[in-house]
Amino acid sequence: MSTTRTLPAAWACLETALRQRRPVQVSYHGRYRIVCPHALGWHHGRPMVLGYQIGGHTSTGALDPDPRKRWRIFLIDQIARVTADTTFPWQTADNYNPIRPFPAIDEVSVAV
Repeated sequence: MSTTRTLPAAWACLETALRQRRPVQVSYHGRYRIVCPHALGWHHGRPMVLGYQIGGHTSTGALDPDPRKRWRIFLIDQIARVTADTTFPWQTADNYNPIRPFPAIDEVSVAV
């Protein structure tokens, strides 16, 4: 049985940034963040994005100095605003696995 999914408004901007390997600015849970999207997918029917955070605020304060600890999973339907960012270069960390980008996900739609 096929399920029809409604894509949240932020999905298109995130997918474009992911495919072009460009950072985005997002407002998530009241915090401004600069993120490089790496994968889009679904978990229990909810749209998610795996992003590598390169700037902005976190729920714990400053970004971790260890680049391997800057991965964030965002529920796309909870992103209040997303815009392309042209001031920072695309970034990633050496612990990214494009074959299995999310630790627990039902379906990966797009990944780099």
